[in-house]
Amino acid sequence: MASKKQGGPWGGGGGGQGPWGGGSNGGGRGVPGGGMQPPDVEEMLRRAQERVKGFMPGGGASGKGVVLVVIAAVGIWLASGFYRVQPEQQGVELLFGKFVKQTQPGLNYWIPGPFGSVATPNVSRVNTTQIGFRGDTNSGRVNREVPTESLMLTGDQNIVDVNFVVQWQIKNAADYLFNIRDPDGTIKIAAESALREVIGQMPLEQAYTSGRERVNAQTQELLQNILDGYGAGVLISEAKMQDANPPKEVIEAFDDVNAAKQDQERAVNEANAYKNDIIPRAKGEAEKRISAAKAYKEQVIKESEGEAQRFISVYETYANAKDVTTQRLFLERMQDVLSKANKIIIDESAEGSNGIVPYLSLNELQKRGGSQQ
Repeated sequence: MASKKQGGPWGGGGGGQGPWGGGSNGGGRGVPGGGMQPPDVEEMLRRAQERVKGFMPGGGASGKGVVLVVIAAVGIWLASGFYRVQPEQQGVELLFGKFVKQTQPGLNYWIPGPFGSVATPNVSRVNTTQIGFRGDTNSGRVNREVPTESLMLTGDQNIVDVNFVVQWQIKNAADYLFNIRDPDGTIKIAAESALREVIGQMPLEQAYTSGRERVNAQTQELLQNILDGYGAGVLISEAKMQDANPPKEVIEAFDDVNAAKQDQERAVNEANAYKNDIIPRAKGEAEKRISAAKAYKEQVIKESEGEAQRFISVYETYANAKDVTTQRLFLERMQDVLSKANKIIIDESAEGSNGIVPYLSLNELQKRGGSQQ
């Protein structure tokens, strides 16, 4: 209320008193003409000291309370310098914003703020950078295609649509924090650049079929070299092509070409299988016939040599005893001829009917002779 008297800001009465406790119209050291009195500095300090003493231990009877408060505040400030680095983290200590050193997991101490500070990035977490798409890397589900990233030019001047994933970790926390301004963006741009360079050195067919493993390995190596050149403090743990296809506008034509190539490869494989089957068999048959011919050759040669040696031996015997040898040869030849023929021998000089025995069964004799041969 306007009629209620209010105290001044330092506990003085209202009404005719000024803001420093003096009267408004006189009393004390006034100002000529009855104006506002100047502040009483001594009175102001005295009242301020009384108010501060109310908050001091022991009523502020001495300066010990102030010292204790200051010591306690300094102790709390110094104690705030302890910090813990988790097993998956790496500590980076800064002094006035400048890198000083790195610390390992565990309890560490550093100068508290505002002079010192500590950063503890996670160095064991595997980060993923996607190129050409946005989606779930684990399930392979693509939520959104990014054509500006995925469409790349191959070495044979064709276009391929590539979805690529790069997984990386922090290997040096200080380099990661201070050498590159935007680590995620830098890794993404560098990975896309490395992938385009590798894809641009191979034909389209290899890019999305047999050359995938080579693309992964070369891209990972090239990207790691680029980031090491930046001093990014990043380790590329894996670079993998998720998918690679021709652009959607021509994918049906490429499917037809692939089907024709597969038919061609199947026909070639069948032909090779037939060749691999028939050639060994033909070679085996040829070797068999060659071996048989060689054996026959050796047999004929040996028989011929034997016959020649036998003839020479007979001739030498004949030269020494012509009559005896002639008779022996005749008997040997007759023995050889008659031993192979059916024959009946009749003794014409026997007594009886002109040399023929009437009661002798010639058929039985012939059978008997046949069984004896």
